[in-house]
Amino acid sequence: MKKYIVPVLLALMFSGLIDSQNFCQAQTQSKNIVSTREMDRINWMEFKEVVPSKIQTVLLSTGTLEPHGVINNGADNTAPTAIAQKIAPTVNAMIAPTLPYGMTGSLEAYPGAFQITEAAYRPFVKQILEGLAKNGFKNIIILNGHGGGQTAVLNSLAAEVSAEKKVRILVINWWSFASDETKEVFGEDGGHAGLNETAFIQAIDPTLVHPERYNADLATPYPLAGTWTAVPFPSSIGLYQKGQGYPKFDQKKADLYFTKVTDKVADLVNEVVRKWNLAGL
Repeated sequence: MKKYIVPVLLALMFSGLIDSQNFCQAQTQSKNIVSTREMDRINWMEFKEVVPSKIQTVLLSTGTLEPHGVINNGADNTAPTAIAQKIAPTVNAMIAPTLPYGMTGSLEAYPGAFQITEAAYRPFVKQILEGLAKNGFKNIIILNGHGGGQTAVLNSLAAEVSAEKKVRILVINWWSFASDETKEVFGEDGGHAGLNETAFIQAIDPTLVHPERYNADLATPYPLAGTWTAVPFPSSIGLYQKGQGYPKFDQKKADLYFTKVTDKVADLVNEVVRKWNLAGL
């Protein structure tokens, strides 16, 4: 039996209305109810047929363009997009196009980085969330790949749009949510473009990782609050803990980490939606 279970089917199974064999068959069929999970690839007529009657959840990936040590500038987009693609059938969701530009912050000065101001970003994202609600989605899952001020804006918008449009919104910062998995797989904490984020990208596409360009001087531990601030930040790799988080480039651990993280994210989405439903929200 699959690790993730559709709440309605699970309830039926425990009630005795379907047995475990039929449950597995029904779950498999539920993953094949649409020709594509990607909103920019689906035809409008098929979209109308499945949303919201068969699919009520949408995954929206948000990121930015900024330096990430020896991985791609778009790592904050690559990571949540890959998570969405991996978990969409499991959580029975459509995938909205990724928002690749964001509020970059202290790494804006690096080559290839882009900075969108909060004044521009906030209303743009709000209208996207409102558009997803208008199109019939009841559950909007924001898979955020970039932290800092962007996270605060997304959390604020989630509260606003949920109240105004009567939809349910979950914001997930995957790297923070997967902190325990980072320590479990690697035995230490990670960092921005550190061993955890580098491994995650390595699992997705090894061609985006350039270990030949790596040296330890690319990394700096983040300062303790109130000690010092540098703009731009002096390194494109920021370590959460001094002496920990340097990239290792271990493919086996990278693949294991990707599996553990995506499994955990899918579990959270299914559990939150299940409890929303139980509460009748």
